[in-house]
Amino acid sequence: MHNRLLLCLLLCGVLLYYGVPRLSIGAEGLEGIFSISWLVFALIVVSGNLIGLLYNPKSAQKVTNLQGASAKRRQRMRNY
Repeated sequence: MHNRLLLCLLLCGVLLYYGVPRLSIGAEGLEGIFSISWLVFALIVVSGNLIGLLYNPKSAQKVTNLQGASAKRRQRMRNY
């Protein structure tokens, strides 16, 4: 999981490295709109990958699942 996120982050960085100098943000019309929307989508991709790397819910999810499983066992034992 982390390798995929790092790879996507690296590829997005390469695209930004090559794309940003070629974009003309100050242009009018469709060219300017395209440039700004391209940068916005690139920043969404970067932020999504960074959130995926920094936020790791698996450890909390395992604890929750273990607690839920033990609570279900206790509930079954009480019903009998």
